[in-house]
Formats: sequence, structure tokens, C-alpha cells
Amino acid sequence: MSLIRADRVTVVAEGQTILADVSLAIEPAEIVTIVGPNGSGKTTLLRTLLGLIGPAKGSVTRSQGLKIGYVPQRLAIDRSMPLTVERFMSLPTRQSRTRIAEMLATVEAPGLEKRQLHDLSGGQLQRVLLARALLAEPQLLILDEPTQGLDQLGEAAFYTLLDRVRSEANCAVLMVSHDLHVVMSTTDRVICLNGHICCEGAP
Repeated sequence: MSLIRADRVTVVAEGQTILADVSLAIEPAEIVTIVGPNGSGKTTLLRTLLGLIGPAKGSVTRSQGLKIGYVPQRLAIDRSMPLTVERFMSLPTRQSRTRIAEMLATVEAPGLEKRQLHDLSGGQLQRVLLARALLAEPQLLILDEPTQGLDQLGEAAFYTLLDRVRSEANCAVLMVSHDLHVVMSTTDRVICLNGHICCEGAP
């Protein structure tokens, strides 16, 4: 059974059609990457699958009790507010120090617990966001351009890590990316989106 399924979804905002007649399904333990130009509706599709946006037409179906972990495209951090990695990972649900340390080790970012969030490098912050998403033991991990702002080596390392995490956590991954050349080696299926699904298939 599919973890999540969109059936002929159309999304309209301010009188403009953002997505038209989009159908897709995410199966257990697969990695699916959505690619497309700016303004093609990639983030809107993720928000619709997450239930943050209601479709004008069509439907989204999730398997019963589906656990989703989400890694956003960017995180606005107020540099005047002290917030350690450990405290951030305990929001909104308190987590044990052992569990936090375990997740940071899983994403190859050990020992960051006491670091201030605003002092982290781009790569470290993305790994902390991934670790936080994994705390919920998700069946589906959704990432919106998780390597934005990283250099090519950083991108490649993050996608390799993601592939390993997928195998160890036995979760499916749905991500938006613009780095097609890097993604191809670590994805099972690519969906090309530009307001509608132009094509999809194996890399």
C-alpha cells in the first residue's frame, strides 16, 4: 500500500492555478526526487501532501497513522536569541539527551548538542534539521531542497548520507531538488514538475 497518494490534485491560489491534475504515489522505502524550474509548484506540492494546503480539486490520501518527518528549505534564525542544538531538537516535544546524541551521530554530526544554532555552518544545520526530523521515527521523510546553499561536495555528501539513513531507518524519502546531476545516483524515481507532471521514471 502507498504511504501517500495524490489523485488528480489541482491547487489554486489567488485565482491562479499552481498545480493542475497532479497524480503520484510514494511507496515504502523508496527515494523519489521532484525536479523543476523555479515557480513550477514543487514546494506547493509538498505543502499539499503535508496537508498544509487544501486542493481545489482531487484528493490526497495518507496511509493510516503515517509518521512524516519534514526538513524545510530554509530556517530563519534570530541571531539575538540563544538556542542550542539540544534545545532546538527538544521543540516542540522534549527529547532525552541520549536520544538527541543518537540522532546526531546517525547523521554524522556528533557533539553539536551545546552549539548555538546560529553558529552552525550550512552543512551542519542541514544535518541537525535531518536529525530532528528523524526523532519521530518517520515512515516518510520529506525534504524541500535540503542542500540549498551548500557547495557541490557538501551536496554530494548530504545525498550519500540520506541514502544511508533511508536504508537504516527503512523510511521512504520524498525530496525537492535542483541538483539533478548529483541526485541521479541516489534516487529511485524522478518526477519532473512544471505546474503538472511532465514526465517521471527511473534516473
